[in-house]
Amino acid sequence: MRSLPLPLALTARLLPVAVLASAGWALAAGPFAATPAAEHKSAPSESPSAPSTAAASKTYRSSPAPCSALAKKTVSSLVPGAKTAGKEIPSSDESVRRTCSWNALKGYDYRWLDISYEIKKSDQDAETAYKTRTTKASGGGVVPDLGDAAYSVVNLTTEDKQQAREGMVIIRASNALVVVTYNGSDFETKKAPSTDEINKGAIKAAREGLATLEDAQ
Repeated sequence: MRSLPLPLALTARLLPVAVLASAGWALAAGPFAATPAAEHKSAPSESPSAPSTAAASKTYRSSPAPCSALAKKTVSSLVPGAKTAGKEIPSSDESVRRTCSWNALKGYDYRWLDISYEIKKSDQDAETAYKTRTTKASGGGVVPDLGDAAYSVVNLTTEDKQQAREGMVIIRASNALVVVTYNGSDFETKKAPSTDEINKGAIKAAREGLATLEDAQ
């Protein structure tokens, strides 16, 4: 196997999986950590026949267990080779914010997926946070029939000729936010997955994550 250069600016994503460092590349620490190489895309609904998961107005008091938010088959589909149990990120207050991540390198193909739940004190606080985050993540578009409001954006970044594409979906449901990040790259071709693949994958995970939040109350 030929060796691949390791861009030092992009090591943060692979710190939890240092054993993969020999693959020679890691994704950025967040969707906007690196300068976009020119891509934003609004998000279509996943399928015309997909059922609506719009949340009824209610107050969410706590976050569900994030590593149980997605079906095992969904994790296996979006992150081939990942341990479906996921890894929960430590939080200072699990009643307010909880996050789970999955990542894996299969051959030369790398994928990273995470889901976060943020419980705000009121619907107004959640709406303010939603507007702030979607404004910062400019260039995306509304995802219909998903919570009280939902937004999706996809970005392409390039580091040392290695492409990475990352999608983010932000949902507001009453006083809660559900945030999904999904990204990937191919170390052999140095190309990123298609915008459509990343966008649809992020939306699929977000729909399941919202359903888990609703069912947990």
